[in-house]
Amino acid sequence: MNKISGFEYIKKNDIKKALALVVDGTTVDLSTTFDENAKVEVITKDHSLALEIMRHTTAHIMAQALQELYPQIKIAIGPTIENGFYYDVQCDHQITPDDFAAIEKKMQDIIKADYKIIREVVSKANALEIFFAEPFKRELISDLDVSEVSIYRHEDKFADLCRGPHLPKTGMASHHFKIMKLAGAYWRGDSKREMLQRIYATSWFSKEDLDTHLYNLAEAEKRDHRKIARDMDLFHMQEEAAGSVFWHPRGWTLYNTLRDYVRKCIQQDGYLEVCTPQMIDRSLWEASGHWEKYREHMFIAESEGRVLAIKPMNCPGAVQIFKQGMKSYRDLPLRLAEFGCCHRNEPSGSLYGVMRVRGFTQDDAHIFCTPEQINSETKKFCQLLTKIYSDMGFNSFSVKFSDRPEVRTGSDEIWDIAEDLLKKATVESGLEFVTNKGEGAFYGPKLEFVLKDKLGRDWQCGTLQVDFQMPERLGAVYVGEDGEKHHPIMLHRAVLGSLERFIGILLENYAGKLPLWLSPVQMVVATITNDSNAYAQKFFNALEQNNIRAKLDLRSEKVSYKIREHSIAKVPLMAILGANESAANTITIRKIDGIQETLSWEKALDLIKKSCSTPTI
Repeated sequence: MNKISGFEYIKKNDIKKALALVVDGTTVDLSTTFDENAKVEVITKDHSLALEIMRHTTAHIMAQALQELYPQIKIAIGPTIENGFYYDVQCDHQITPDDFAAIEKKMQDIIKADYKIIREVVSKANALEIFFAEPFKRELISDLDVSEVSIYRHEDKFADLCRGPHLPKTGMASHHFKIMKLAGAYWRGDSKREMLQRIYATSWFSKEDLDTHLYNLAEAEKRDHRKIARDMDLFHMQEEAAGSVFWHPRGWTLYNTLRDYVRKCIQQDGYLEVCTPQMIDRSLWEASGHWEKYREHMFIAESEGRVLAIKPMNCPGAVQIFKQGMKSYRDLPLRLAEFGCCHRNEPSGSLYGVMRVRGFTQDDAHIFCTPEQINSETKKFCQLLTKIYSDMGFNSFSVKFSDRPEVRTGSDEIWDIAEDLLKKATVESGLEFVTNKGEGAFYGPKLEFVLKDKLGRDWQCGTLQVDFQMPERLGAVYVGEDGEKHHPIMLHRAVLGSLERFIGILLENYAGKLPLWLSPVQMVVATITNDSNAYAQKFFNALEQNNIRAKLDLRSEKVSYKIREHSIAKVPLMAILGANESAANTITIRKIDGIQETLSWEKALDLIKKSCSTPTI
């Protein structure tokens, strides 16, 4: 059978600017040899894999630069990550941001030198000799259960253990990169092992893309939900309750506004709301499969010789409600919703504001249905999710289909059925999806709904999971049309994911300037002088009577001070009232962007009511 190398393929087909190839579904270097009848896809700069390959090569270039600058350095690992890459190194020299310019200059020199990148496949014994002075590489090689490993060289200047693929030459890497920050990292994530220096960097094909990325990072820092929450006086967190939220009055108003809106939507969609216990005996968690698969994430308590777990999820409790009283096929689908408060023992180092917490509330629901109803229920849920996201200002989202993980319950036959049914329902809902291989729940495949915010960041929020396992494990049955008992299918679904995290996403997406209907304080009524206090009080009373969330500011402060203070707190509207307004029975409305408009009392009140109204359910 005739063979051809990637270089020969590119030359033969006269393809310009090729970076790598996908051969029979596998990404490979241009130097790779393959059957000339293979299915080949060329990767150029506009390919979805191009950035990752270029960044992988740039990571090696950074490692070479570090070796040349600090000859005693020991190289560990250097993977690509979202928007960039990092390298873990052990070095007597403590690298600081003052060193970044020198490292970047050396990287530019290596790119300009245009070294040929050579892939070698060598035996483990040979690899151990090659990396005799690199203890971290030797450990990795020794732990590999293979007879051969691949090494990438920049001619005779640099070598690293790597699976690839890489660009053909260092000169094909982009000059548009930047070292971003430093961190400490334990070798192999083990706190008992060596502490290494981790160097983060980013790389892009164009200066415009790099500049946009750096701008978005700076903007993201400004939009940090923790800072915004302080400015808006929404919530705080403290070490005595790590991973849990202290909601302040304004924050709790936002929380309840969001929850009440979702509650009205699901009631309209045929859900019945329930509430299940916080602490449940381990026997139920063992029966459901969570004890085996999820025990390390559970908080445990003991009482009277019994082991209890604070619930990390709501699903076993929902099954217990379903089991009360015999159900018929006529009762299905049965949609049980719960704003369930859950607790998970997340590592303290991973906690981050309200984005990653230990205590959170899910907008959870469990739909008990027949196999034939999976399709219609999936469509119905997708319509509900689309409306809620749109009302929150997210008019588009992407979908990931997560199939069976390595550790799971149930037979392959059941998984085949579940995956096929969910895929079919998703397609018939008019949604395109990408496969997220091996990331399903241990009991069934799932859809993940991903929002993109105003900075282009992805946030996985909603989920829909098909579960053939848990109802059977927990003994849930219904009487079918045939008069026999059957186990229902259980659809686990959430739109927001958790209320805490979704509030964090909203704050960062809108930089605190929330849609009027969501704002915890929709309007402040502020006076210019004390002479207008009575008029301001009267207008404030009218706002309250019309269910507008308003605050009255009668302090003897300059109006400019009041405007600045309430603008920092992201109050969207202010009524600025002075002698002129009092005399003319008018209202001057100032928006947070600084635009002002003076209207009659009636028109102002009508405009405010319409602007602050909750989206139609």
